[in-house]
Amino acid sequence: MKKMILAALCLTTLFSGCNGDSKKAGALFQQAEQAYASGNYSLAKLQIDSIRTLYPKAVEVRKAAIRLMQNIDIQEQQKTLAYLDSMMQVKQAALDSIKGNYVLEKDTAYQEIGNYFYPTQTVEKNIGRSFLRAQVNELGEMSLTSIYCAGGNIHHTAVKVSVDGNTFAQTQPSSDSYETTDLGRPIEKADYRVGKDDGGVAAFIVANRDKRTFRLEFIGDRNYRTTMRRDDVKAIAAISDLARILSAMEEIRKEQNEANLKLKFVTRKIEEAEQAER
Repeated sequence: MKKMILAALCLTTLFSGCNGDSKKAGALFQQAEQAYASGNYSLAKLQIDSIRTLYPKAVEVRKAAIRLMQNIDIQEQQKTLAYLDSMMQVKQAALDSIKGNYVLEKDTAYQEIGNYFYPTQTVEKNIGRSFLRAQVNELGEMSLTSIYCAGGNIHHTAVKVSVDGNTFAQTQPSSDSYETTDLGRPIEKADYRVGKDDGGVAAFIVANRDKRTFRLEFIGDRNYRTTMRRDDVKAIAAISDLARILSAMEEIRKEQNEANLKLKFVTRKIEEAEQAER
């Protein structure tokens, strides 16, 4: 008899504790709802996290809190998508305003992604010339190509650009270099990905674009030095400007895709929960 009375007292105490937790959790939930209604999603999520941490036995309140968190996630992703859409419009307008200054080379028969060049650096205008060429693909990935054809092979794999004989930038050895001949004339080319193995050469040229004299040095078994033409400096700086816009647009696309995936995931979870309740 004493054991039954003791068990009853324990159950009463337990239920009282649960009811107390539910009330406290409910109070936090009301605060979360108010914060959500006012658009203060950070505060609403903070209150929901408190419910999860402090009151694990307040099952019904926790279920309601999960639904509220899902609504917050939807609102946040929709807000993010609206912001990204406005940013894309700004970048697209910037691209449209300068796109006509470049040449897009793209053979749709075998290329999914085309490459932009500055008009003065297209291949047909620079046959037989040793120079540093810039290009950027439609995803905003910029690269430099050093082209050497000054007579005899030097087997170059890097270049160095200097200004006024004092400051300079130098590429890392290229992982993509090749040699060929044209009517018996040796031609060497080496590619450098900007931001990866160009050694800051593109940024160096942009930062010093107003300087008078640039020197270009091809580094190989023996070195070859020449003066960079002003139109090459202008071309590299212009391609850098275009690359910034294109890469920003590509980053926005990635964020839009991520936000849409999150939105679909949360929406599916809500639909599954509604079907389970029917």
